[in-house]
Amino acid sequence: MLPLIILAVVAVPLLVLAFRAARRSRAGGEHPLPEDAPTRARTEREFAEAEAYEEKWREEEQQHRRESGR
Repeated sequence: MLPLIILAVVAVPLLVLAFRAARRSRAGGEHPLPEDAPTRARTEREFAEAEAYEEKWREEEQQHRRESGR
């Protein structure tokens, strides 16, 4: 009987807190902050830079493979 009481006193409040935290984090992700024009431009620039870097890396990797004879 004592283990059930301990379980009820400890586990149930922890489960309730975990459920509330999960709901709160999900609710925050569903409604992101609106982007303004400078933020959107910066994001687009960062994506373009990342894509350019990735393309450069692929070209260097292909060149390295050709030189090594793979």
